[in-house]
Amino acid sequence: MRSQDVRALAPEMDPLRIGMGWTVGDLAKPQILVESTFGESHPGSAHLLDLANAACAGVTGAGGRGARYFATDICDGQSQGHDGMDYSLASRDLICSMIETHALATPFDGAVYLASCDKGMPAHLMAAGRVDAPCVVVCGGVMAAGPDLLTLEQLGAANARYLRGELSAEELRRLKERACPSCGACSFMGTASTMQVMAEALGLALPGTALLPATSEALGEAARAAGERAVALALAGTAPRSLVTRDSFENAILVHAAISGSTNALLHLPAIAAEFGIELSGADIDALERGVPWLADIRPAGRWPAEFFTYAGGVPAVLRELARAVPERLHLDAMTVTGKSVGENLAELERSGFFERGAAELERWGLSPADVIRPAEAPLGSDGAVAVLFGNLAPEGCVIKHTACPAPMRRATLVARPFDTEEEAIDAVIGGRVRPGDAVLIRYEGPRGNGMPEMFYTTEAISSDPSLAASIALITDGRFSGASKGPVIGHVSPEAASGGPIALVEEGDLIDIDVEARSLDIVGIDGTRVAPEDVAAVLAERRQRWRPRPPRHREGWLSVYTHLAESPMKGARMVWPKE
Repeated sequence: MRSQDVRALAPEMDPLRIGMGWTVGDLAKPQILVESTFGESHPGSAHLLDLANAACAGVTGAGGRGARYFATDICDGQSQGHDGMDYSLASRDLICSMIETHALATPFDGAVYLASCDKGMPAHLMAAGRVDAPCVVVCGGVMAAGPDLLTLEQLGAANARYLRGELSAEELRRLKERACPSCGACSFMGTASTMQVMAEALGLALPGTALLPATSEALGEAARAAGERAVALALAGTAPRSLVTRDSFENAILVHAAISGSTNALLHLPAIAAEFGIELSGADIDALERGVPWLADIRPAGRWPAEFFTYAGGVPAVLRELARAVPERLHLDAMTVTGKSVGENLAELERSGFFERGAAELERWGLSPADVIRPAEAPLGSDGAVAVLFGNLAPEGCVIKHTACPAPMRRATLVARPFDTEEEAIDAVIGGRVRPGDAVLIRYEGPRGNGMPEMFYTTEAISSDPSLAASIALITDGRFSGASKGPVIGHVSPEAASGGPIALVEEGDLIDIDVEARSLDIVGIDGTRVAPEDVAAVLAERRQRWRPRPPRHREGWLSVYTHLAESPMKGARMVWPKE
């Protein structure tokens, strides 16, 4: 094992570990890194120390020695509304690099990775591929819903209603105080919940452990089992790159389609795949999403809080239905950290009575598992969760969550209203200066432009106004919250800061959206539709006049990230410039 090889090379290793409480007997055991985002940063990470301790207990019980390390993440919710959101996506790459440092600067034979939320979970999944040490991922679970099944994603729309004078300050205060009743990821299928599901769908988390209630005994038991399993994988030398293949990613994308997952997964999955040596394009994801039934009736696109997802059978229930709906596309032979295939895991869960255990919890609400995770023959939709659009406005692609988009905006021609910052755009929306038929473009907010913050408050202001939600679109090289719904198109690539066509759009241009045809095009100039070659000629002339903008971040960590980040559709991952 690596730990023993390094002990032989470095005489300081043994005394330094003895100095922090290791016994002489511990030194010869399999040494397991127990890495988490624990910190008092938000509800998704505040409870992870208990899970790290449980994982260490599992490591000890299996004959190993665990060591707890921490790379705390930040909270997108607490970063909203100010420049802190610029750090959100960049923090993913920073956490991944910190885990790489922890894992490779010190000798470990395996790892347990614990995280719950938007950037912490994808960072750990990226690190699993980059470090390639035997590992198990522990999902930090989901918080309970508040009174009347209140969940946090409802606060954005409530705040927009308050700003328009439609909701009192007292009513808003009451909602704020009740929306997060416990630790865990926010209880809707936002990015945090989506990425927990992706960890299990990729085969890196133990079956049935994504989105367990964060305060449950079952989650502590899952963490302990992960510690035990990490030792077994370390002793066997089973590295994640030998388990996670292209088939694993295809399974994960099918699950993403079935749960109506967050658009941010289309940033994270290509970045995670790249760390496993796999290229995953927007066109690949779009092709896989097509024709997949939407099964999970979970907010924000559905009716129920994410807590109910587990009671309905969780990821295994989704996989079971996909095996019925698209058997030729689901890879049941893909391997997992259990040492068994997806199909073998499902058969074992079936025999154990796993799928019946959560039904009693749903009965309290007058529901059955089939009300939350629909059977394959009665889906909520039939064409996945997201679509990737291409055209002269987004040559490398862009993303729309069509399950959350009003039908009139799935095929429309709109008038461009470009803004160079989100602040300008939201001011225009709240101030009533955006009208039906407009296409609100927010640019220079991509990974190189500004770290790729979420356009959360702008999307909430639009979706909470019925007159706008069904008649305008928001198009951006930035991204959206996993809670966002409405006519929103993000990740436009190439981004404006890199000279993408979105930088060339002017007031009055006509923008054509066609989700079915997977197209996003500039089709007119100054309010008049013209031939494609005439559009191309105008854009070429505008490009001659366009000049790159000075970097918005000139020092500190964000200056590094914005200098090295790839385009949104490639995962916005930091990559050293090619010669």
